[in-house]
Amino acid sequence: MIRQLTSYCTWDVRVADISGQADISAQRPILMEKPDIVIGTPSRVLLHLEQHTLSLCTSLEMLVIDEADLVFSFGFENDLKNLLGHLPKIYQAFLMSATFNEDVQALKELVLHNPVILKLQESRLPDSSQLTQYHINCEEEEKFLLIYTLFKLSLVRGKTIVFVNSIGRCYRLKLFLEQFSIFSCVLNSELPVHSRCHIIGQFNRGIYNYIIATDEHDLTNAASTDMVKKEKKHGKGAKVKDYEYGVSRGIDFQNVSTVINFDFPLTVDSYIHRVGRTARVDNQGTALTFVSLTELPLLHQVEEALTGENMDCALKPYRFHIEEIEGFRYRCKDAMRSVTKQAIKEARLKEIKQELLNSEKLKTYFEDNPRDFQLLRHDKPLHPAIVKPHMKNVPDYLIPQTLRRIANPLISMKKRWRRKDVQSSTQNRNKTYKKQNPLKHFSHTKKRKTKSAK
Repeated sequence: MIRQLTSYCTWDVRVADISGQADISAQRPILMEKPDIVIGTPSRVLLHLEQHTLSLCTSLEMLVIDEADLVFSFGFENDLKNLLGHLPKIYQAFLMSATFNEDVQALKELVLHNPVILKLQESRLPDSSQLTQYHINCEEEEKFLLIYTLFKLSLVRGKTIVFVNSIGRCYRLKLFLEQFSIFSCVLNSELPVHSRCHIIGQFNRGIYNYIIATDEHDLTNAASTDMVKKEKKHGKGAKVKDYEYGVSRGIDFQNVSTVINFDFPLTVDSYIHRVGRTARVDNQGTALTFVSLTELPLLHQVEEALTGENMDCALKPYRFHIEEIEGFRYRCKDAMRSVTKQAIKEARLKEIKQELLNSEKLKTYFEDNPRDFQLLRHDKPLHPAIVKPHMKNVPDYLIPQTLRRIANPLISMKKRWRRKDVQSSTQNRNKTYKKQNPLKHFSHTKKRKTKSAK
């Protein structure tokens, strides 16, 4: 983002990114050019300071800590404390945070002195003219039935993010959709960071239409806090698994037309962060939330919070007659039976192996061949479950009469093209058949006798 902002003054403002996992010796020449802005994680900056490839004690003017509420959770507390010893006595510091929790308070006392606090007092979600929010009451089996028909009949179009609450659910939904040749990407904390960034980049460029993302923050919040506290006691500030990972916040998705909450978010903040992935800037967006009977209390909490802020942000009931798609239910049940626990387990292992291979072993190859990296796809079918070929197509008799005009108008066009192709091919066959068929085109002509014949 800074490179974009300084695109017209690159000679005056130089930027260095040292946040990657490249060797320090490879990053040394970048820092020798004395950049004006250096971007990196606390641990990486500290490493350069200890190796004397970076000096800040006399040159630092501003320190900016972004995502301040996650810095300690990611295990950077000790690194940050050690880093502060290498800084001058006078500099200006900024903390950027989406929330104000205990970690932000501790970081504020550590870094800031008599700070000015700026709070953005604006509606956390756009109004109904820009963002349309729906909810539909459905149980577990109906959730799968609905998402199948929404995607297969193209009732939901454009780039779509589907949120679930666990990694297992993520792969179960992906395998379920694969039964109908609906391909999607998964995004969760088990995948390598390079793979996640590449998936998001390709999604933003329009290579994929569907991402199934896990929002694990709320489920693992208590566990992550306990783990971090234990590691703090033992003095371990090293690697911590992405317990705070969550796609609902902190990731720049572009031009998302629809957000589907397949599993209801467990907190109001999580709902706002999820739905906030669509209807950004001046774009229109739609959010559809599936609500089971046990999730109704959570729905009431979200409605109370949103209507308290702005009456236009209320969730509307989604007018969809489930009985009209009953014909698809037997297909849905058949596909759900194929996606077993063992199939989900195998899919998780296969996906992680594939992404690790893409992320680590081929990293040097892709650095030399960036075009091949762009062609690398993450929506390939995993296929641990049995896929039946007839499930790919939707017969006409299954499509409800009321949805035939809306549901994928390309289907009728494709059928017309096929009919034209069939008719032209049969006509060509008939022409050749007529030319070569001696029974239909046999004509006896009497030959005149020549003198030689006499």
